[in-house]
Amino acid sequence: MIDGDISAKTDVVVIGGGPGGYAAAIRASQLGLDTTLVEKDAYGGTCLNRGCIPSKALITATDVACEAGQAEEMGVYADPSIDMTEMQSWKDDVVYQLTSGVEKLCKGNDVTLVEGRAEFTSSDEVRVVSSDEGQGSRSIGFEHAIIATGSRPIQIPRFEFDGENIISSRHALELRSLPDELVVVGAGYIGMELSTVFAKLGTDVTVVEMLEHALPAYEEDIARVVRSRAEDLGVEFRFGESASHWDEVSGRVRVTTETDAGATAEYEADKVLVAVGRRPVTSTLNLEAIDLEPDENGYLPTDDQTRTGIENVFAVGDVAGNPMLAHEGMYEGKVAAEVIAGEPSALDYQAVPTVVFTDPEIATVGLTETGAKEAGFEPLVGQMPMHASGRALTMDERAGFVRVVADEETGFVLGAQIVAPEASEMIAELGLAIEMGANLADIASTVHTHPTLTEATMEAAENAMDNAIHTR
Repeated sequence: MIDGDISAKTDVVVIGGGPGGYAAAIRASQLGLDTTLVEKDAYGGTCLNRGCIPSKALITATDVACEAGQAEEMGVYADPSIDMTEMQSWKDDVVYQLTSGVEKLCKGNDVTLVEGRAEFTSSDEVRVVSSDEGQGSRSIGFEHAIIATGSRPIQIPRFEFDGENIISSRHALELRSLPDELVVVGAGYIGMELSTVFAKLGTDVTVVEMLEHALPAYEEDIARVVRSRAEDLGVEFRFGESASHWDEVSGRVRVTTETDAGATAEYEADKVLVAVGRRPVTSTLNLEAIDLEPDENGYLPTDDQTRTGIENVFAVGDVAGNPMLAHEGMYEGKVAAEVIAGEPSALDYQAVPTVVFTDPEIATVGLTETGAKEAGFEPLVGQMPMHASGRALTMDERAGFVRVVADEETGFVLGAQIVAPEASEMIAELGLAIEMGANLADIASTVHTHPTLTEATMEAAENAMDNAIHTR
C-alpha cells in the first residue's frame, strides 16, 4: 500500500489492466523493459470482470438449460429449473479464477503492479491516485506510456443507468433474480447476446431498435438467421422505434418509443436494458497535460504501430477505436510493447476475426464479397449451408452457413463469414488461411475430419471452385 507521496521511474507505464493492457505489460517485460501496470479497478478489465467472460459463462449455462428443455425430438424430456443465485456464483468463480490468474501472470513476468487511477502530469510522468482514502499518491516517471483504459456502456438521454430500473450490460450480468419482462434498447451485438440469454431463461423480451434491422454491422443474410432464432425463442422486435423516455408505474417501468414519423408506442417491463454500444474511457487521464486530444468519437487515433500523436505515448484496445474486441486489444498491446522495445512490429488487421456469441454464433474475418469488390478484386464466393452438414444435424442445428470469399484470378482467400454453432472456433482456420496466403485449393485439399462442423469450410472452398460434393 502507498502511504504519502512516492516517486518512481519505469521504462514503460501501462495504464489499464484489461486484455490490451496486461498483454502489453507482460510482453514489454519479456523484452527486458522495466514495466509498471496501473489498474484502478480489477485486473482483467471489463472483458474478464464484466463483459466477455461472465457473459459467455451465462450464455453457456442458459444454453444447457434451453437445450435440455427443448430436446423432445431427440427423445429427451426435461423441465430444467433455474437458480440464478447458484448460476451467478458459478459464473463468479470462473471470473475470479481468470482475474487472479492475470495478476499471477503479471507478477510471474516481473511486472510491477500499482493500484489506483493514473493521470498524466507531463509527457514523461503520471500521477497515480489511490482509491483508498489516506493513501496519498504516487508519481511514476516513464520513457513510454501505453494507454489501455478500455470503454464503458453508452448512456442515452433520459435513460441514465440506476442499476434498478435502467440497467447496463454490467448490471444485467449480475442479476440474482430474473425479470419476468425485459425491454432491451438496441439490437447490436450486446443487445442480441443478452436478449437471447434472458429469453432462454424464461424472460419475455422486447427489443427496441431505432434502425430497421438487427445487427447492422453484419450482412443481412447473417443477421436474418440470428434474428429468426431469437424470434423462435420468443424475443419480439420493434424496429424503427427510438426510446424516448420512461416512467415508473406501479413498481414497473413503462418505456415510450417514437418513430421518425412521430408515432409513439409504450412497453411495460420490470427492467430496461440499454445496450446501444460502448464509449472509450479517456476523461480520467488528464490528456490536456500532454496535448493529446481524442477524435470526434472519443477515440485516440493511432498509427500502425499503435503510437498516438505523442511520440512516446501509445494506445491499444477499446480506447484506440472500433472494433472493440478483446483479442484485438491483446494483439495491439503486444505490438506496442515490441515497437517500444525496438522490434520491427506493426499492425495488420486483415486476419483479425470478429465474433458475436448469439445463437447461432457469428464469426467473420477479412473481406466480404462487397468489400472485395470495393477493394478492386473479382470475388469468387463459395458457401455451405449448415442444413447439409451431418454434424450440424446430429446437434439439431440446421440454421446458418459457412461462406468463403476468394480472389477469382489467384484463388487466394480474402475473407469468410460464418453463422453457425461454434462459429467462434471455426473462424480460426480461415483467419490462418488469410494470414499465410492460402488459396481455395489449400483448404479444399486439407482433409477435414468427418463428421465435424469444420467440414463445411472445406465444402465452401470446394463450392467456390465448382467441385463440391455435398453442395449444389
